[in-house]
Amino acid sequence: MPLFNHNKSMLRLGVIALAGVLLAGCASMPAGQRSALAEWKPSPNHALRKPSIIVLHYTVEDTLDGSHDILSDPKRKHPVSSHYLLDRDGRLLQLVPDHLAAWHAGVGNWGAMRDLNQTSIGIEIVNTGSEPFPDAQIDALIALLGDLTTRHDIPRSQVIGHADLAPGRKIDPGQFFPWKKLADAGFGIWPQGELIDPPPGFDPWMALRVIGYRIDNPRAALHSFRLRFRGIDDGDRGTEKSASNIAQENAQALPALQPEDLRILYALTRQQ
Repeated sequence: MPLFNHNKSMLRLGVIALAGVLLAGCASMPAGQRSALAEWKPSPNHALRKPSIIVLHYTVEDTLDGSHDILSDPKRKHPVSSHYLLDRDGRLLQLVPDHLAAWHAGVGNWGAMRDLNQTSIGIEIVNTGSEPFPDAQIDALIALLGDLTTRHDIPRSQVIGHADLAPGRKIDPGQFFPWKKLADAGFGIWPQGELIDPPPGFDPWMALRVIGYRIDNPRAALHSFRLRFRGIDDGDRGTEKSASNIAQENAQALPALQPEDLRILYALTRQQ
């Protein structure tokens, strides 16, 4: 009788151990990520999403709580999110883990990057778009950029605005954003040294492409460039006409660049 009880105990322990192994295997794979039709034979040759660029936005919404509600509402017609949400006083919320894709960038590209949601970290900054950004907010942003670029080995130059990747469609973080202050802290790109006139033959549209802008709509590209590097919103986003009219206009004549545009573009291309 004692031997029978001993065998029952051993059997029970064996069942518990097997259940533990099965549960551990399931725990390593999130629900919905495995097929019940396949045997689980894991390979170590994989990696999580690795972000390679950071995109800055303003919220338009005036408050942290209101912005959070929008960024975490699954019932919106087009749900949106970001990885981080930064308030005016420097309070910082994280909404999405860094290794997952947040829905913040939408359609656009920067250089060779196309699906920016998959390759970027999005930071929403509480600002209506018509006001300066407080020092406490920008100081907290600089600290966050330092953390993100260090942890994910993102080049410090790879910090852009939503308007940069989506000319004509987006204008954030807007004309009041202090890109120069970020550049002084080592983030993003900014013309260095004395601005001088470019030499004869300098191609400003090729320069815009080298920096990262898409130029299929030159007016929109120029608008986004001026927003970032000159703090100018001339309102000419190149989107008030149909796509066919835009293409026809672009084929006929490129918009005129001002001397300061050319100097800045020349300086930026020399820094590439």
